[in-house]
Amino acid sequence: MSENPRYRRYRHGRFEADEIREGDSYELSGGYPIRCLPTGGRGSDATVTGAAVLRSDPQVDSAGVDTGFSPAPDTLRAPDVAVGNVPREPGWVKGVPPLAVEYADTGQDEADLKVKIKELLDAGTELVWVVRLTGPRRVEVHEPGQEMRAFRPGEELRAPGILRNPVPVEALYDWEVGQEVTLRNLLQRHGYDSLDAVRAEGQAEGQATGRAEGQATGRAEGEATGRAEGEVEALKGSILDVFAARELAVGDDVRAEIVSCQDAAVLRRWLRQAVTAASAAEILTRSSV
Repeated sequence: MSENPRYRRYRHGRFEADEIREGDSYELSGGYPIRCLPTGGRGSDATVTGAAVLRSDPQVDSAGVDTGFSPAPDTLRAPDVAVGNVPREPGWVKGVPPLAVEYADTGQDEADLKVKIKELLDAGTELVWVVRLTGPRRVEVHEPGQEMRAFRPGEELRAPGILRNPVPVEALYDWEVGQEVTLRNLLQRHGYDSLDAVRAEGQAEGQATGRAEGQATGRAEGEATGRAEGEVEALKGSILDVFAARELAVGDDVRAEIVSCQDAAVLRRWLRQAVTAASAAEILTRSSV
């Protein structure tokens, strides 16, 4: 226990969640503070990857990282990633999330993790996924009244009623897999099953345009031109849709650059980058490097 004077009363009594301030590195279990240490590079990178995958699922309306939940006055728990019940308001959240994800790496306090899982499940969490980053990669799934199940790379996780799409185990820690899943999810939010669906729509629109142009330039040439133009326009719309879904502001100069681009290969690259860019302008900076 730290000698921080704000917590010396721990020796004589218990705490309540409203006595812990945002930014304090403590959770509460039965009124007793548990210090939460900083996360290492591997764990923090995996957490960001998993959060992007889960938050982007078309069925998810809220999610958070290290969100503090207080299902009882003497309890405060902060899952590494929480899906659901994350209001955009200050202060600790009442209740618990439907899905909680914990990342277990070197130095994990297994005794506290076991207690934390039990407290979340007892308070109403439907699923707790523990992503093991040491030893063989796996995700341990905990549900109320069920034996723990382990899922390994190559398998998929499901959360009926919480997530629409299955989640490959690797997508919770491997960014190469995670960004593909995130892109799929964001496209689905705007009515596309995949990037191929964007291309197909562009081709269909292009064929219609090409048929009209074909009378003057030759049907085959006109339809080919129309397909290419349709894909380009669909890609532009998808890039802007991704930014809108991620609530990233798009400046007039960036919008003009996207709208004026006629290179489908560049637009496809920008669409993939839009999933992870910190700002809309970043995709233009990346492409110029």
